[in-house]
Amino acid sequence: MHREHHHHPHHPHPADTGTSRLRATALLTLAFALVEAVGGWWTGSLALLSDAGHMLTDAAALGLGALAAWMARQPPSQRHSYGLGRAEVVAAVLNAAAMLGIVGAIAYEAFVRFRAPSQVNGWAAALIAAAGLGLNLWAMNRLHAHDMNTRAARIHVVGDALGSVAALASGAVIALTGWMPIDPIASLAICVLIAYSALRLLREGTHALMEGVPAGLSVEAIGGEMARVEGVVSVHDLHVWTLSGSRTALSAHVVVRNLAQWERMLGELQIRLHDKFAIDHVTLQPESSTRPLVRR
Repeated sequence: MHREHHHHPHHPHPADTGTSRLRATALLTLAFALVEAVGGWWTGSLALLSDAGHMLTDAAALGLGALAAWMARQPPSQRHSYGLGRAEVVAAVLNAAAMLGIVGAIAYEAFVRFRAPSQVNGWAAALIAAAGLGLNLWAMNRLHAHDMNTRAARIHVVGDALGSVAALASGAVIALTGWMPIDPIASLAICVLIAYSALRLLREGTHALMEGVPAGLSVEAIGGEMARVEGVVSVHDLHVWTLSGSRTALSAHVVVRNLAQWERMLGELQIRLHDKFAIDHVTLQPESSTRPLVRR
């Protein structure tokens, strides 16, 4: 028996569409968070202060995402034969956990405000929130990749945008009606939305760290598709897991009728796995159907 290992070359994204975008977004988010913090203190708006705290944590999360993206592009080494792509998954989990911590802090402060409402300068809060919303929309447009790390960073930015909308709405309502409870109500509404997204990402990231089958893939379906290749008798010991934030790996034993035709079958298996399941990192071991199988 012998093993065949194959994966399509992993081409790193250009710097302008990867680490540099996360880094630039982190710096701008940090700068505006300081502006919002001062504005929230000046206007007395909890929604604005909450959004400022959220943005400060987001700046750190985006910086972590940029570091993870840089690590993921480093080549494999003697100590890390798969490279450091899993850093993207770890960053996503940490970011999701941080978001849940932020939600808890904002919710607590909102309940305190319900019992002891504070005066808010509505128009000033709305104006600052509108500027923050513009920054968030710009950042969301830049973070459009589908890997787990960038999605985690995007969730933070989406949370920022929602926080800015809440601060803008509550500021406008207070300016027009003077109804102060809208400030903590808006904050709590945003907490629910952010918590939902963060919990989904945390579950997905933890699943990836436990080497679970990636969402949307089925071991049965993949094995069935592999068995349709001419000359393949059966597939066993099939494993599929997340290698990094955007790469999926597969290993399996393939029972074949004729080992002399293995090169042809291997090529077709690679093409099917890539085209139907977007799996590029493949390790396959052929076994002859005429020999007794030795399962480990």
